[in-house]
Amino acid sequence: MDAQGRGRADDVDPADQWVLNPNTGEYELRLSPSAPQSGIPGPRRAAPSPSRTGAPGSRTTAPVAPGRDVPPPRRRRGAPPEEPLPGRRGRRPVKQKSKAKKALLWTGGTMAFVLVAGATTGYFYLKHLEGNVGTTDVGDAAASNFSKDEAFNILIIGTDKRTGEGNEGYGDAGSVGHADTNILLHVAKDRTNATALSIPRDLIVDIPDCQTKQEDGTEAVVAGQDGVRFNRSLGERGRDAGCTMRTVEAATGIKPDHFVMADFNAVKTLTTAVDGVEVCVENAVNDKKSKLVLPAGTSKVEGEQALAFVRTRHAFGNEGDLDRIKVQQQFLGSLMRKMTSGDTLTSPTKLLKLAEAATNALTVDKAIGTVGTLKDIALELKKVPPKNISFMTIPVVDNPAETVKATVVVDKTRAPAIFDAIAGDVSFTEVKAQEKKEKAEVAARLKGTKSAASDVRVRILNGGAAGGSAQQQLSYLQTEAGVTKSENAGNAGATLAKTTLEYAPDQADQARRLADIMGLSGSAMKPGKSVTNAQGLPATTLTLGKDFKGAGVKLNSSTAAAPGVDKSTADKAQCAS
Repeated sequence: MDAQGRGRADDVDPADQWVLNPNTGEYELRLSPSAPQSGIPGPRRAAPSPSRTGAPGSRTTAPVAPGRDVPPPRRRRGAPPEEPLPGRRGRRPVKQKSKAKKALLWTGGTMAFVLVAGATTGYFYLKHLEGNVGTTDVGDAAASNFSKDEAFNILIIGTDKRTGEGNEGYGDAGSVGHADTNILLHVAKDRTNATALSIPRDLIVDIPDCQTKQEDGTEAVVAGQDGVRFNRSLGERGRDAGCTMRTVEAATGIKPDHFVMADFNAVKTLTTAVDGVEVCVENAVNDKKSKLVLPAGTSKVEGEQALAFVRTRHAFGNEGDLDRIKVQQQFLGSLMRKMTSGDTLTSPTKLLKLAEAATNALTVDKAIGTVGTLKDIALELKKVPPKNISFMTIPVVDNPAETVKATVVVDKTRAPAIFDAIAGDVSFTEVKAQEKKEKAEVAARLKGTKSAASDVRVRILNGGAAGGSAQQQLSYLQTEAGVTKSENAGNAGATLAKTTLEYAPDQADQARRLADIMGLSGSAMKPGKSVTNAQGLPATTLTLGKDFKGAGVKLNSSTAAAPGVDKSTADKAQCAS
């Protein structure tokens, strides 16, 4: 389409800027009105309407005098441009090219222009985004790089530091930035599932010594503390995010690979970038402290209102931190759904806003401090179906050392199974697992009557599982599965790749019951002889191998049980109460 058809002289097709230089036979980009004119013939154009001189992409054309058709005078190469003569510019007659060849040349010129401009703009924009991201060198507390082929754990830290306008009503005045909101995100190796485990800020933990890097490049070791709140693992005494990562590992046995840290502004900017996030409350909210006002039912929040929603402690439940964690999990699920919705992913404007908001809001470890690596992480997360992203909180109980209950401690009866499942890359949602067919005679070992769980006698040995696994499995069998006649027999003295259960022929019904509880395959069943337990009675022998996934986790399933632990998934909207 020509300029006349567009109706504006400054809306020039990029293809029109690529013209044939008759001296060289090459097509060149027209940089000014005095550049060589195109030799490509075409319909003669009417004079375009006047445009602003100097406007990007515009051409200044002299008025056309009626009846004149005079070509402009040629000038020597290197001579200064001359003022155009009155009248319409003529075109030097050239041999007519075929329409197909002309279209090819114009298309090639357009593509060259777009590719060069796009590549240059993209490069500088990526460098701009990269400049937005803050990084912290936490040494060996974090992995040295990000692998797209492995399971990974990212510690997400929300600080209570008052930065930015309008945040005076949140957090502690003058706070150095404690670890106020904490989520350990585990993403499975096969990307079928992920677990977001919330860590209460008031959880009593032991903070280990941690090495930190100072602003002047020197290193300093911050002494640890025993029996203090988890949120003190960041900010206090100069502790950085690496100290928080080390505290997570000490408390759960799970090592974070990387960290992502954000302050109050992240919630405001991210929700604004996606034009708001839907939330639901069972009852109307009018919280004087956070200034959160919402009607009962579903509402859309963004900016200041979104921050008030995730920060309020007085609108839900018993006004404690554990109830606020549930609300934050529901909010994050809704934010994930909005960020991955077609409405967001198909809108260049929203994607650019999201990129700006995310990079400006985040501080990360150096290994993932580039836009390219952050993009890789986002793409790996996108592979996980929302229905298989589980939100959970570390199982806790009130701190028994306190008369007035203000803090919590890890529930040692429920938490180990959660920690073991995450460390073993086991999902808390149903995902399809590959099943191997066994030979008929091996599979037949599972067929037949099963004794009652209370009649099963078993000695448990650790033959390659993680340290403490025998005791953890014993606790599970006795308290959850009803196998009360069980005992911990220590280490096996040999390392096994697979868990096995050895039994005498007359103990087959007991073995089948235990196999059903643990999800053992026929090949794990080893007919043999019995052993004597602590009471002098014959018992089966369960040896935990390297394939042991954790207490209460069935070996023939990729799904872990979470008895007595509240769980939600990212695909389902819930109402806060």
